[in-house]
Parts: sequence; structure tokens; C-alpha cells
Amino acid sequence: MAQRIINIADIELPPRPAGFAAPGAAAERFDSRSGQIAARLGARKLGYNITAVPPGKRAFPFHNHRINEEMFFILEGSGSVRIGPETFPITRGDVIACPPGGPKTAHQIINTGTTELKYLAVSTQEMPEICDYPDSGKFLVTERLRNADGSVSGFRHIGRPESAIDYWDGE
Repeated sequence: MAQRIINIADIELPPRPAGFAAPGAAAERFDSRSGQIAARLGARKLGYNITAVPPGKRAFPFHNHRINEEMFFILEGSGSVRIGPETFPITRGDVIACPPGGPKTAHQIINTGTTELKYLAVSTQEMPEICDYPDSGKFLVTERLRNADGSVSGFRHIGRPESAIDYWDGE
């Protein structure tokens, strides 16, 4: 049986692996360290992690989830959160709800403070998932499947609507 309790002080926050780090000019705006919690505790329907964002950075692009819901609890630091067309100040103790939906539910946490911004992120884990990225006009479609042997396989596609092909293309 998996351990069911962990103290956040015991969660290591390694940097993003090189393959997931923002490249080029995007690295000037995006950076974070993250420690996964859910799998360590045996969670199956929720994902949770601790994310730490350096001053002046964001962990992720402005995005919305069409399927999954997220909640963020600010543990340390201060910053702002974009939600749809609005921006709100955030600080230690704030809880942020991000229900599923379209661009009006898009969100992004930004560390506008002078110290590291650390938060607990909790999310449903429903699949398939579709995300929109209003700032860049992209979308993401993803599916993860747990195989009989315990391994994970799936599908992930990032694109823009104008690059779509016809349903009958190649048939």
C-alpha cells in the first residue's frame, strides 16, 4: 500500500528535464521546478504537485482546459494570476479555482514578486483532454492510457486550427 501522507517539506522540487524546458526566447519568461505528489500517495483520480516559480517567470503558457478542473493554493510568495481577460494579485494563502471551459477560463500564474512563488496544484485527471492556448493560437489534444502491464501509452498533438487537414485526406 502506498504511503497516504507526506509533508510538503519532504517534496523535492527538481528542475524541469531538458526536454520539457522552455527553449530560446521562451526561457526568458518560463521556468519552474515541480515535485509530484499524487502518484507517491497512490492517488488515482486527482493529480497534485508543488510548483515553484522564480521571480519574473511563469510555469506555463496562458491556457484553458476543456475537460479538467484545476485548483491552486499559494504556499509562499506573491504574484498575479491571469484568468480570462482579467489579472488579479495573489499571495500566500490564496486559493484559485480554474474550472474547465473555453478562453474565458484560461489561466496563468506569474511570479511578479521578488522571491520564489510556490503553490500546490490539484487537478482532475480525465482523459482525453483538450487545452487551448489563447496567446499563441495553439491547441493540445492528449490521451493517456494505463496498459495491463502498468506502463503508460498515449497520444499527444499540438497544433493550430489553420493547419487542420480534411477528414477524408489520404483515404
